[in-house]
Amino acid sequence: MLEIRTIKKSFDGQEILKGVDIKVGKGEVVTILGPSGSGKTTLLRCINFLEKPDEGIMIFDQEHLNLSMVHKKDIAKIRRKTAFVFQNYNLFRNKTALENVTEGLIVARRMPKAQAVRIGIRALDKVGLSDRYGYYPHQLSGGQQQRVGIARAIATEPELILFDEPTSALDPELIGEVLEVMKQLAAEGMTMLVVTHEMNFARNVATKVIFMDKGVVVEENTPQVFFEAPREERTRQFLGMMNWGENA
Repeated sequence: MLEIRTIKKSFDGQEILKGVDIKVGKGEVVTILGPSGSGKTTLLRCINFLEKPDEGIMIFDQEHLNLSMVHKKDIAKIRRKTAFVFQNYNLFRNKTALENVTEGLIVARRMPKAQAVRIGIRALDKVGLSDRYGYYPHQLSGGQQQRVGIARAIATEPELILFDEPTSALDPELIGEVLEVMKQLAAEGMTMLVVTHEMNFARNVATKVIFMDKGVVVEENTPQVFFEAPREERTRQFLGMMNWGENA
């Protein structure tokens, strides 16, 4: 479904992505692990053009794009097929949960309001918020706000959802409710690319694990091989620091 070749991105002369290659097949759940500053979030933002890549090739549904000279219509086409779940929710503070889900459908996709509301209700029901349609973000817990963010993503019926550390801003007791929704989506065959520090999710839900460090992919493998017999010393160091070794 998605292939990225030699994607590069620099900020103020500092190279953050140094020629990254990744593939995500239809129905796969690919997790990206790595220390802070390794380029994980930048990679995700470049895929959805929240940041403009400096170089690289994207192949999405057989369509080839040169990322250094991509046009607005190409960006719009990719964004219609993808959705982004942000680390810090990115909800409109002055809109209810339902309005946050329907806003993009009505404004960006010009969908009739009644149809958008029906879709929004379905999406909120799916993430377990059927009793929170009229609640504003300040009336919701962090986990509930993130579930609204996921509902907003699935309401657009994307081919691929990009998750940028969706649990990192949550209190520990709220992480589980968000991960359960993500597990449900994975079980239903949703294609997902997930930047995360949740090792159990990576091991038990992902179909592939990618480890990044200093702007490059260090290792890529199935969860079983990645966690039980990592090839690279840098991977072993990282897993040891995360208290996740071969005997974990």
